[in-house]
Parts: sequence; C-alpha cells; structure tokens
Amino acid sequence: MTHRRGLSMIVVTLLTAWGLATVGANAAGAAPATPAAPPATSAVPSTPVTGTFTDAAGGTGSFAGAFTPTSFSAQDGKLVATGTLTGTLTDSAGGTVGTVTQTVSAPAAVAQATCRVLDLTLGPLHLDLLGLVVDLNRVHVTINAVPGPGNLLGNLLCAIAGLLDPLPSAGPLAAILNVLLALLRQL
Repeated sequence: MTHRRGLSMIVVTLLTAWGLATVGANAAGAAPATPAAPPATSAVPSTPVTGTFTDAAGGTGSFAGAFTPTSFSAQDGKLVATGTLTGTLTDSAGGTVGTVTQTVSAPAAVAQATCRVLDLTLGPLHLDLLGLVVDLNRVHVTINAVPGPGNLLGNLLCAIAGLLDPLPSAGPLAAILNVLLALLRQL
C-alpha cells in the first residue's frame, strides 16, 4: 500500500491525556448545557473522541465528542492537525456537566491497515518427480502483513516492506491534506 493510498485512511491521533486534562480543567466552569441548533452537515469527516475524567464528587465522568480537522501543518518535522473538539461532559451520576467547543492541535499520523508482502501468480505447472506427477493450474498467493500492537511479525514485515518507499515529509503532506480539506468543504 502506498502512502498516497494511505492518506485516505488518515487517523488523527489526539493526545488524550492532554486533551482531556484541558477539558477536565474547564469542566468546573463550564456553563450548563443549553439546547443547541442542529449541527450543519459537513463533508469533512470527524473522528470520535471519548474519555473519562474525575468529577466534582470524586466519581468517574465521561466525555463523548468529535474532532473535526480544519487545517494541517508541519511543526518540527511532524504532521500536526488543528481542528475543533466538540463534546459533552457527563458526571458519574449521568448528569450533563457541560459542553465543550475548543480549538486544539495534536499530532497526526497516516494509518496503514496492511502491507503487501508478496503477490505471486504462477501459471499452470506440470512436475514429474520420478514417477510422481503433479499438475497445478494457476496458483495465486497473496501474503499481507498486519501491523499493530502485539503483531510482532506484521510490524517487522511492514517496516521491511516500506524501507524503499519514499516517505513524504510533513510540509508537502500538510499541503496535500489542506487541499483535500478545501475540496471536501466545497461538497
């Protein structure tokens, strides 16, 4: 899988501890939730964000919301997504503590679902091994490595398979993603 095809699977990785700590710190002063107008539909995809925090009673509250990217940039050679985090804070008793709408910036990464390791197609084969005859029609072998936590061999083979792929730097990648965002906003 090329990096360009991988761009279609952008996963915005928020630093949950940082984001929820900011949200949790603002929870005490958050205004009570008021009925809001229905959100406008947008072609820009948003990523669900969930988490927990310690509420005023010492219980575990929850946060449920979404992150919608508005722009991408390169900072210190790393890709950074800036966007709007919106969501609702609910305390341990199930009551709404408040709502959050905040602009945040977080590191972004391109997710790669699988790595093509081998795609081999053999035509018809006829083997005569000292009286043992083996006839095979067409054989198609595909081996994909799946990276992820605990997938040691998948991680290793994906790293090896991608060694010769040109890695786009953060600056051009951010420019491409900003063009894609602009196109999505026009839909």
